Amino acid sequence: METLVTKIVSIVLAGFNVMGIKERIQEKAEELFFRYGIRSVTMDEIAGQLGISKKTIYQFYSDKDSLVKDIFTGITDENKKKCIQFKDNSENAVHEQFLAADSAQEIFNNLNASVLFDLNRFHPDTFAEFEKFKKQFLFNCIKDNLERGIKEGLFRKDVDVNIITWLRLEMISGIFHNEEVVSGKTKLHHFEDVMQDFFLHGVCTEKGLALISKYKHQRQKKSA
Repeated sequence: METLVTKIVSIVLAGFNVMGIKERIQEKAEELFFRYGIRSVTMDEIAGQLGISKKTIYQFYSDKDSLVKDIFTGITDENKKKCIQFKDNSENAVHEQFLAADSAQEIFNNLNASVLFDLNRFHPDTFAEFEKFKKQFLFNCIKDNLERGIKEGLFRKDVDVNIITWLRLEMISGIFHNEEVVSGKTKLHHFEDVMQDFFLHGVCTEKGLALISKYKHQRQKKSA
């Protein structure tokens, strides 16, 4: 006869197993969406890649839209944590910019440029939440970084923080609408590198410009 302890252990183990399956579904779906675009990937393909039935996926997600929403909620939550870490772990405002850029490059290396287009067209509610994250949280991150740089003497005092914050945000958003990027002629990470370099050279003082050279050199040494 099954004891009470055995029953409890079985329930706990079943719970861990369920959580593991859901996490695997999220991870595989995110990988495929980022590689091929959201629209191009079906629930059948996700199930096939995982070696499970589509019915198993529907035990956790009622449809593709709910899966996409769960994935992008996780992405925005993770990015919020990273933005805070970049600020806390950076030596100064310029260094914070480089930490953020290096993190973005890791994402861009495996990101299909059509992802946000697909999100906007086929999953508008999730896209609206992503836009809210961008216009509120990310806007404040950029603004705080600019104000920090001015206090540190690395960014020019005459910079209009609100306008430059908005401009930087539009630069980031514009990556995914650029024909060179969407067509694959220019890599996402290269496009962002060029724009960040342009942005920093526009706001930095002489002291800040010296740090740009320093962190570029450090980056080159790591990649060598």
